[in-house]
Amino acid sequence: MQNETLVKLAIDALEELKGQDIVTIDVQGKTSVTDFMVIASGTSSRHVKSMADNVLEKVKEQGVRPIGSEGLEGGEWALLDLGDVVVHVMQVPTRQFYDLERLWQGAEQSRAQHAGDAEQG
Repeated sequence: MQNETLVKLAIDALEELKGQDIVTIDVQGKTSVTDFMVIASGTSSRHVKSMADNVLEKVKEQGVRPIGSEGLEGGEWALLDLGDVVVHVMQVPTRQFYDLERLWQGAEQSRAQHAGDAEQG
């Protein structure tokens, strides 16, 4: 599966469960760990876990085998390693603490387009 398709699949799964402030960061050439990071906020530990589980379910339905996941038990944050795409789902205070967007600020960043946005592509 192409990276862009996998990013869209992850974003769609997050949006399906009302993920907030979804951001995609292109880190190609900046790290050898992954090519894209998708970051989303959840409102509670249950919300974070539900969104992470939904992403895992949707990518598995498309034949993608996740390399690993972390943090699903606690619900404060979850990291899903899909290989070329890493998905971070966090509660707002945790996201503010780690501030991954600022950490990768030199990388290309884009906000997910929501269904109601005028510029839907």
